Amino acid sequence: MSANLTKLAYQSFHQSKNYFSVAHKTLSKQIHKILYPEFQPKITPLSGEIVEEVQKRLNDLLEIDWEDAQKGIYPQSLLFENSWEDFFQYYPVVCFDLLQVWERIHKGRYQEFSPEIPKDIYPSYYLQNFHYQTDGYLSEISANLYDLQVELLFGGSTDAMRRRILAPMKHKLEVFTDIPQKQIRILDVACGTGRTLKLIRSALPQVCLYGTDLSPNYLKKANSLLSQILGELPQLAQANAEELPYRDDYFHATVAVFLFHELPSHVRQTVIEQCFRVTKPGGVFIICDSIQLSDAPHLASVMNNFYQTFHEPYYHHYMTDDLSGYLEKAGFENVQTQVHFMSKFWVAHKAILC
Repeated sequence: MSANLTKLAYQSFHQSKNYFSVAHKTLSKQIHKILYPEFQPKITPLSGEIVEEVQKRLNDLLEIDWEDAQKGIYPQSLLFENSWEDFFQYYPVVCFDLLQVWERIHKGRYQEFSPEIPKDIYPSYYLQNFHYQTDGYLSEISANLYDLQVELLFGGSTDAMRRRILAPMKHKLEVFTDIPQKQIRILDVACGTGRTLKLIRSALPQVCLYGTDLSPNYLKKANSLLSQILGELPQLAQANAEELPYRDDYFHATVAVFLFHELPSHVRQTVIEQCFRVTKPGGVFIICDSIQLSDAPHLASVMNNFYQTFHEPYYHHYMTDDLSGYLEKAGFENVQTQVHFMSKFWVAHKAILC
């Protein structure tokens, strides 16, 4: 297949997921209006200009995703990775869970968990029904539905946003070219279902991968996903990012994807300090998270609608929080930022000791 046809197939593949996501959201809103006519979320209607801007940002994301694959930063096959592979198994469950989500929203229940979940072992800020989803991040069904739910939220672009960490990571790891790839260690903090680790494995097949998460069920899901691919199985550990169970200066690269908007401000600083502690001098720490108000003031309505529609108790503060300042306070240097679609990236360096 020629490069042009491959690119067209890639664009069509992702646009079809985007169209389905839009259809899902539109139909869900209509059903919600029928079932709960007296209760509608307080969201701001998006103008045609904003909708066009969001679509342009998505197209730009797909273009840079394609270009990075052509540069060999990661295999072209990653462009066609399908996190919707369990669609027919889980989409009906996602739809059924919507009914429980709406009921939870209307009754203001956002810290509701099944009786068998041991709540006393988790920090209080984590005991939330993020996105109002059933059991928050603490049940097996939540872990099974998460990837599809996030894909529906972001129009099928989630992995394309995650892949934006790979180019700066590979570039910054060049400082360790004298070290065999098998001795390079990379940590994914709050690794969730393991999709970011899977992407890193494809781009850097020989490195040693590590992942932590607070949810045992998400770690089980990650282990299941990662055991299906070639290469050494990543070492996964249940751990609070505020107390990473690793010695100082251990990892050549540390990443955190879609974590910080779900942390209170003071915890963000603590987690960044932990990431600084475990990252080697000369190493890199990369954050991927939501865009902030300063990145796109004209998209304020999109960001406001997000936390108005979903239960994201720390997102409003995150929108204006200074993560670059936290990184510098922790000791990181040369902090650089990038914005792709609805995501923002911080690339921070830990200075080499003289």
